[in-house]
Amino acid sequence: MILVFAALAIWLAGWALNMALARSWFGESRAGRISIALIFGGTVLLVWELLVRGLEVSPVILPPPSVIGGKIAESLPVLWADFVQTVLKGALSGFVMGCGAGVLAAILIDRSPFLQKGLLPIGNFVAALPIVGVAPILVMWFGFDWQSKAAVVVIMVFFPMLVNTVAGLQASERMQRDLMATWGAGYWQSLWKLRLPAAMPFIFNGLKISSTLALIGAIVAEFFGSPIVGMGFRISTEVGRLGLDMVWAEIAVAALAGSALYGLIALIERGVTFWHPSQRH
Repeated sequence: MILVFAALAIWLAGWALNMALARSWFGESRAGRISIALIFGGTVLLVWELLVRGLEVSPVILPPPSVIGGKIAESLPVLWADFVQTVLKGALSGFVMGCGAGVLAAILIDRSPFLQKGLLPIGNFVAALPIVGVAPILVMWFGFDWQSKAAVVVIMVFFPMLVNTVAGLQASERMQRDLMATWGAGYWQSLWKLRLPAAMPFIFNGLKISSTLALIGAIVAEFFGSPIVGMGFRISTEVGRLGLDMVWAEIAVAALAGSALYGLIALIERGVTFWHPSQRH
């Protein structure tokens, strides 16, 4: 029980420290926000470690962070191979293709009212398809390697990207579009100089949503067939062997990869949309 009380004390101390930082001038700075996040994350890990050991929770149910960290350290070659197969080959390739197709389709829809009435319902239909039903079909079509996982990711990210880009292309004000027409700008000049820049906050919103969906889609697709490598393959295999420490190691790597991709997109967004009110803080 001593470890349980220690966990409670650490949680209260971390909470009090974060509250004090958040209310101070330091909490308003970028370094302050990063510090608050790090303190919160460290507190969660410490409390997790102490509670699991203090309550004697079975490692099969929930291993402590120290065991997961040790498994990561001793399994780096395997984790790296799984990362390359799932994230770099499956998720990123599907992310690029799906988001690119979503932006291009949105431009076509914006250009043609006929396509707007036809493609948007089809995109909505595709987005509603259950991934657990589509993934086995795509594995049969494209094989067991990363191509089938990329195809699943394309289906998952296409519709969010399409909807956000269509909304963004309509975000410019009517007066701005009339002014471009007064200056003799054609459709493509207006699109490049006015409407696409105005749509950038929406496009980056779609990219951030799609970054998480891409990783989820690639991992889930591997449950239905893959070579003997990949995060989804490793998770399904280790669950059958009750190797929960390896499962949590894969989850940790996937979470770090997803957070890094999201953070990279957010960083690029700050540079591209520096003029937008959401970036002025």
